[in-house]
Amino acid sequence: MRNSLFKAVLILIIVFILPSKSMIAQTDLDYKIMVQRATQTAIWAMPAVGMIDFWKATRNQLGGTVNDVVYLTRPFDSRHGFLTANDVTAYAWSSPNCEKGPLVIEVPAATKKVKYFGTITNVWDQPIEDVGPAGADKGKGGKYLIVPPGYEGELPESGYIIRNSDSYTLGFSFRPILSASGTYSDAATYAKNIKIYYLTEANNPPPTNYLNATEVGYDCLPYYDETYFQDINDFVQQNPIRPQDKAMVSLLKDLGIEKGKPFNPNPMQLKAMQEGLGLAYDAMQEYFITEGKSMIPLWKGKSQWQIWNFAKGQPEAGFPYETESSVLIDERAGGSYFWITYLPKNLGGGTFYLTGIRDSNGDLLNGDQMYKLNVPADTPARDFWSVIAYSMKTKGFIRNVERVGLSSPDTKDMKVNADGSFDVYFGPEAPKDLESNWIPTGEDFFLLFRLYGPESQDFYKTWILEDIEKLQDP
Repeated sequence: MRNSLFKAVLILIIVFILPSKSMIAQTDLDYKIMVQRATQTAIWAMPAVGMIDFWKATRNQLGGTVNDVVYLTRPFDSRHGFLTANDVTAYAWSSPNCEKGPLVIEVPAATKKVKYFGTITNVWDQPIEDVGPAGADKGKGGKYLIVPPGYEGELPESGYIIRNSDSYTLGFSFRPILSASGTYSDAATYAKNIKIYYLTEANNPPPTNYLNATEVGYDCLPYYDETYFQDINDFVQQNPIRPQDKAMVSLLKDLGIEKGKPFNPNPMQLKAMQEGLGLAYDAMQEYFITEGKSMIPLWKGKSQWQIWNFAKGQPEAGFPYETESSVLIDERAGGSYFWITYLPKNLGGGTFYLTGIRDSNGDLLNGDQMYKLNVPADTPARDFWSVIAYSMKTKGFIRNVERVGLSSPDTKDMKVNADGSFDVYFGPEAPKDLESNWIPTGEDFFLLFRLYGPESQDFYKTWILEDIEKLQDP
């Protein structure tokens, strides 16, 4: 009797309490599918995450909201987190929103001291329109009227530069270009001439709110942790789902992201998202560093410096990263928005970028090593040249260092070579008696060498920037 009762209880435990092999297999399969979907949606959503992080930084670190204008009274430094920004510009930027109706963004006319170069984008960082002398207003200033998706009301026949958006969330980052007499103070004052208001308020626009981020550790970098999928959920909840995005948005349901519903992922979803995000980051990083994908050599066989390699046809199309038959998911993520923002609708020639990822031996730049770059005296930049070290991990500035870059205006304090060239050093510690020529690193990094006002479109045919050299004895 006792043995029979024991067997019966054992059977009940096996049948109703202990998971069967099929149940375990199903749970494992569900998890693996979640990881795959997390990986692919993380890559797909990269541009939108970057735009949402601008808005969140304004809200969380400045107490601001949509349609506020953020500005600087001097350039960024190492406390700021901004994808490959430069350290010579007092930017102005905003995260406007047109959900309430057509939105006016007033851009001031160019002055003798300041003019703007920049672009208004949708939530996918797709250019809507360029501003300033290179943009639709041709430097005369203008009222850019951004029409939200689905809007069917009347629009003014004149007085506005009218453009449509397929998202409510917008973004812009304007780079002030200063004349010889212009100052950072002039740029800050100029930023306060940007106005943002709704068309319904045009007869009596309310004052725009301006936020100074100069002394604040403003950080809009995307981070590859639990906040990444929170960002994805935010842009899904805040914007219409476009036809070209429906398939990917449907995959997010397995991760707990569904339009109109709260985002409360369970432990298995959180684990899968983190694992998938790690794979996505590695994939975008590999795309970034692999020759022929995001970049190609400018002087192949002579120098390791590279230039950006945009997907075929995208510069001419205004960087939608879409074709008639596909969305270029990898090209726009690892190829662009993993490390840059605000590509212009019309690619101009005001600045030429060289990217340094490897030393003269072809090895990736290492934060523990000391390197030297020789900047020739005849560097063909009418305005000036600049070189900045960026974190390979975050694609922003190396944090908490004395300086993030050097430029030709700094050469007055640097040691010059007999031929008029300058040696710039990179490493965790300053070389003896060469502190003024040193950019601190301490972590793996890459370089952007910018030529402001290149002397010609084909200057590189007669001029070369030599390789970054690793020094054996720092």
